[in-house]
Amino acid sequence: MRTALTLLFLLALGALPGALLPQRSLNQQKVVEYIEEHGWWGRLLNRLQFFDVYASTWFAAIYVLLFVSLVGCLLPRTWEYAKQMRAKPVLTPRNLARMPHHGTAETGESVEDVMARTRERLRGWRLVEREEADGARSVSAERGFLRETGNLVFHFALLGLLIAFALGKMFGYEGQVIVQAGGGQFCNSGVFNYDSFRPGLRVDGTRLTPFCVKVDRFHATYLDNGQAESFQADIQYQSGADLESGTWRPYPLRVNSPLRTAGDRLYLLGHGYTPLFTVTFPNGETRTGATQWQPVNQVTLASEGATKFDPPGVTDAERRRREQLAITGLLAPTAAFHGELLDSGFPEARDPAVAVDVYRGDLGTDSGRGQSIFSIDQEQVRDGKLVKVARQNLRQGEQLTLDDGTVIRFDGVRDWVSLQVSHDPAQVWVLVFAVLVILGLLVSLSVKRRRVWVRAKPSGDGRTVIEVGGLARTDQAGYGAEFTALSRDLLAHEEKS
Repeated sequence: MRTALTLLFLLALGALPGALLPQRSLNQQKVVEYIEEHGWWGRLLNRLQFFDVYASTWFAAIYVLLFVSLVGCLLPRTWEYAKQMRAKPVLTPRNLARMPHHGTAETGESVEDVMARTRERLRGWRLVEREEADGARSVSAERGFLRETGNLVFHFALLGLLIAFALGKMFGYEGQVIVQAGGGQFCNSGVFNYDSFRPGLRVDGTRLTPFCVKVDRFHATYLDNGQAESFQADIQYQSGADLESGTWRPYPLRVNSPLRTAGDRLYLLGHGYTPLFTVTFPNGETRTGATQWQPVNQVTLASEGATKFDPPGVTDAERRRREQLAITGLLAPTAAFHGELLDSGFPEARDPAVAVDVYRGDLGTDSGRGQSIFSIDQEQVRDGKLVKVARQNLRQGEQLTLDDGTVIRFDGVRDWVSLQVSHDPAQVWVLVFAVLVILGLLVSLSVKRRRVWVRAKPSGDGRTVIEVGGLARTDQAGYGAEFTALSRDLLAHEEKS
């Protein structure tokens, strides 16, 4: 038990870095920023897996040792408990006056009447009546076995909780995806539909539960200081037979109010804005770009990103790479200008504006290397393959013209929402075991083990001497009052001493 308590303390201590430091599983960018800001200290913490606490080797070691320790505690305690349940209450002590609680009296009742009254009064107790050598008769009674039952239920439920968590991590998965409001769709048909995906140890991503989601609208309310008050995405979804029939079912998706369907949970994590740009090329053809930009200020939702275009009608690969366009910069949902500098004054899209840099040249999208949708390849800029050709602030509806006659118009913004899909086949068992942990703990803390003995012995003058003794097996608090009431009934209010 001491080992288990020590390991529980270490588990709680080991979880502290997970609460105090950014974790890769939640925010990769925050981890990178922390390491860069703290230099050698950040790199040391990274080597020690402090940014992946719950997936670290040392945390798993504590977890496994606690599991082994619990099993080692429970097996002998369960065996001992089973033996105690089959055993009869212990013999009545020879000298009851040595008990912490004691009382005696004489009565004119017979020994048989005293025993009958004792059995009636101790109904609900585990008791056994015995004949003693000197003609006396005694009753041994005990109560409070539910305390140990609750204790065992608590520990077995804790063990089950650990197993359920482990199974959930093995067979569950979690993924995040950004979906455009105004009709954007997502289907849970494969890992490539996600922006990020964290599979369990036994999940390869080929057998995901199929369902589809369509985001119709997103609306948020804010306080005067810009703090978000509520987020809601009006979505439609299909799962099960609805996929065959094409039926869409509406659902108001809110923060902390997930959609539960097909055994998965769909959460609304957050939102941002997608700037809409229309590019009119010199040949008169137009292209509209709608790529989400990433918030860099969570209070005002000022966002950065890159919207990229290929020139239309160009089949020559070399020429196409020379004439690609990228619009980068800052998006402000509510414009706040400080001279020529643009900032956002409020997270709601009241007066959207952008400060853009326009690049032309080879974006590097054909290089075979992965590229973030939120930025351009700076190596291409340094090598002179991607050249800045314009910089300008644009409000909604305004446009700029490049040196070759290309016109770029800022048409406003559209909402996007960040969704998370969580699949945990053991979540029901986690709930069951969590409830049993609480119930077992309440029982073990509220029930007290106690014993009481009653001896009735005939005296020489035809009367009967009654002795009552009591012992609390655990905490004695509260047993004094119970024993007083019990002995008052058993001693029949006669000549108590």
